[in-house]
Amino acid sequence: MSVITRIPPSPTGMMHIGTARTALYNWLFAQHHKGQMQFRIEDTDRARYAPEFVESIKDGLNWLGLTWDGPILSQFDRRDRHAEVAHEMLKSGKAYYCYCAPEELEAMREKAKAEGSQAFYDRRWRDSSTTPPAGVKPVVRIKAPIGGTSVVNDKVQGEVVVNNEQLDDFIILRSDGTPTYMLAVVVDDHDMGVTHVIRGDDHLNNTFRQNIIYDAMGWTVPVYAHLPLILGPDGAKLSKRHGATGVAEYANMGYLPEAMRNYLLRLGWSHGDDEIISTQQAIEWFDLDHVHRSPARFDFAKLENVNAHYMKEADNQRLVDLVVPFIEKKGIKVDDLGRQRLLAGMDELKNRAKTLLQMADEGAFYCKSVPLDFDEKAKANLDPAVLKILAEKFNQLENFTPESIESACKDVANDLQGGKLGKVAMPLRAALTGTTVSPSVFHAAVILGKDEVLKRLSCIS
Repeated sequence: MSVITRIPPSPTGMMHIGTARTALYNWLFAQHHKGQMQFRIEDTDRARYAPEFVESIKDGLNWLGLTWDGPILSQFDRRDRHAEVAHEMLKSGKAYYCYCAPEELEAMREKAKAEGSQAFYDRRWRDSSTTPPAGVKPVVRIKAPIGGTSVVNDKVQGEVVVNNEQLDDFIILRSDGTPTYMLAVVVDDHDMGVTHVIRGDDHLNNTFRQNIIYDAMGWTVPVYAHLPLILGPDGAKLSKRHGATGVAEYANMGYLPEAMRNYLLRLGWSHGDDEIISTQQAIEWFDLDHVHRSPARFDFAKLENVNAHYMKEADNQRLVDLVVPFIEKKGIKVDDLGRQRLLAGMDELKNRAKTLLQMADEGAFYCKSVPLDFDEKAKANLDPAVLKILAEKFNQLENFTPESIESACKDVANDLQGGKLGKVAMPLRAALTGTTVSPSVFHAAVILGKDEVLKRLSCIS
């Protein structure tokens, strides 16, 4: 059997981090088994549908490096096929027309509520011989099993059993002829040849109803794996109040896609004590047996640490290309010389930074032109007298190296600051970078070059 998974997001908002993890697990499972992951947009909710959300989902998957097989399918475009299946079930006696008026349904709800029953529809049209009322457009309901239990053998949740009395004859076709979500999902999964449905456990209750449709049509039921929720650090469902929840937000915060893949992988799945797992290893090792049943807690500190690891491992030129847009968002134009300086200083920058955003903060000075803007701490550390003498000493240096620059700073410190090198190095850092946080100022000065260093020092008075 060739494995086929699917990722079927709803384009009613930006791509959530939970959707990203679900997509990752579907992709890894398909890759592991040399199968396919297909991509379907569940866009039947036209009131909340927006094309830009579809693009956001595609961008999120592309950023994560998760590829899909075949064209992107639209559930809305397949509504005629869904209705066709509903009519097949009508013909086979597995579904029926229901002519209940809204007030009748409301009375049933109130009665079920009073009795503490979950299912409220009393099936009055299931086997009725009553003549349908004139002028009423019926809905189509499926015949759910009466009595007994239904079982789902879930690869994550284990054996899950429900009493069939909890399953009512739910609607599969509305009175206007449009299919419901419950019907559309099953028809699409069947037609796409989906073998494994890997999704959030908030869909577990839907599974029992969807299996009724599979059984009515005589279709093979897929293997199910329902993933637990992702919680915030406080144990509540992950939401905006915990911080970023959309994939695009993490990209904008400067995380690398490979780090996010690694972190999301471990957010609900494990391989021994391994924390850093490459994508190739993940494909080789991933299975459903080691998906955790309990919810995972999102830990921003752990994500930063994982990202820091991948920053150190990343190619320097790639990091330059990635960090430049973050620097330009600060209003700093990055020219070829700025790129060259960033590349020259990248070994130190990437060993200090946990995100591209932090790298942009600490490396932007390489791309600035005089006069620099100084933050408040830098202004407080500028010492014109010290910097003037430093400029004179630097101007006399034949070899402009980290060692010669540090030696000159030590000489000035001994002459003016009682040997305290920090009293000289900090004003130099402030003058060259406009801030008080940067890589080694001696190495940075060499990368900037003697002429640029003297130009920046000459602006301080």
